[in-house]
Amino acid sequence: MEIQELRNSFKEVDKNAWESENVGKVPIKVYANRNLLKKMEDDVFRQAANAASLPGILKYSYLFSDAHIGYGVPVGWAGAFDLEEGIISPGAIGFDINCGMRLIKTNLTLEEVKPKIKELVDALFKMVPAGVGSNSPQSLTALKSLSKSELKEVAEEGVDWALRKGYGTRKDKERTEEKGSLKYADFSKVSEDAFKRGKKQLGTLGSGNHYLEIQVVNKDFNKEIANSLELDMIKNQVVVMFHTGSRGFGHQIASDYIKKFIDYSAKNGIDLKDRQLAYAPFNSEEGQNYFKAMSCGINFAFVNRQIITHQIREAFKSIFKKTENDLGLEVVYDVSHNTAKIEEYSIENRKKKVIIHRKGATRSFGPGNKELSGILKRIGQPVIVGGSMETGSYLCVGTKKAEEDSFGTTLHGSGRTMSRVAARSVINPDKLLESMKTKGIYVKANSIVGLTEEGGSAYKDINEVVDSMDMAGISRKVLSLRPIGNIKG
Repeated sequence: MEIQELRNSFKEVDKNAWESENVGKVPIKVYANRNLLKKMEDDVFRQAANAASLPGILKYSYLFSDAHIGYGVPVGWAGAFDLEEGIISPGAIGFDINCGMRLIKTNLTLEEVKPKIKELVDALFKMVPAGVGSNSPQSLTALKSLSKSELKEVAEEGVDWALRKGYGTRKDKERTEEKGSLKYADFSKVSEDAFKRGKKQLGTLGSGNHYLEIQVVNKDFNKEIANSLELDMIKNQVVVMFHTGSRGFGHQIASDYIKKFIDYSAKNGIDLKDRQLAYAPFNSEEGQNYFKAMSCGINFAFVNRQIITHQIREAFKSIFKKTENDLGLEVVYDVSHNTAKIEEYSIENRKKKVIIHRKGATRSFGPGNKELSGILKRIGQPVIVGGSMETGSYLCVGTKKAEEDSFGTTLHGSGRTMSRVAARSVINPDKLLESMKTKGIYVKANSIVGLTEEGGSAYKDINEVVDSMDMAGISRKVLSLRPIGNIKG
């Protein structure tokens, strides 16, 4: 089917929900308002159509309001596959395995933090290394170069390893997706190259769209849920949000297995529509090896974000001369973006386990889900939606409708409107810094080039993409958050 014909085939089947004709084994389903749907690039639909032709895909090839061109499939895409007949594909998960967001609350107000924002951001910049190839923080000497046996423990245990080493609390684990660990991890399926890249990178942000941001609660849309999470209980409450993943460790795992799956396809006569979407059957030896290695990448990223949380706590304590309890530094939630997980859903009135791929998409479980505990079981899973460093972010929660309609999945961020190369040619760094200064945002960055790649004009309107999903009922708005301090790689 030609792209224009595909575009013309979309029909609105629900509020902000559009369905195409079959483009392979299943149709494409898009959650977006009419304006966002119209502006999506042709290649977004071409990639989603390729994914719709993969063996064992169930129901739909899903796109969300933040969707834009990615590697193999769009960023802002999800697809669920049958465990027996389906596949697993590194390109449909991403190079930055378990790239994710963590939100941390404080008991501090804007009035308390603003006079110290420069001092605080400068301290965090030193304690949480950012940039390409950045290594573990100097203050954590035990992490400077992990042995293979130590990295094996990190990769197979996940957050439990960090807690055992004194880098967090039991509540941190409870407020982390999957409780911070996938049981399928097997370090023997990880290459020597991945070990070498990962052994010095725990506790680091990296580069690209990764950041650490000091934010203020801007507007609440559901005060009851916000208060349940101990947010918006004081005026101008300050929070911390950061975005990072599995660094070079996860990137190498993805690179290794994409090559292996391309070879597998050639040996087994698989005609790939796109080599970036190379795959193996999920239940094959090759597919299981990648699943176990990818799970190591997921666990590494959870530990990475846990170490960064420890460093954030140390920085706040040093600047404000208060204890962790007095500062109220507690994890609200930690969500993953680039994963493949086994989850159970009702399909044609029958419970069925599937392998759900999420590429730049967030799990969105609703109230009552058996995977949730404590207050989250009542309100639904928090969904952290990162915007650009100029425009702010959102906290949302998952819904039962998402579990029924989109395999428990929603958007993950703003979604780009231009490539990083294009952003560098269009966005003036001096004007960007002046604009952020005018908005009261103090920025510390390793690279001015990296800064221009992430300017607000390079992204979709965060309000529009979040509103689209809220109106579709796939996630619900709770709070908007505006930045006052930002660290970029």
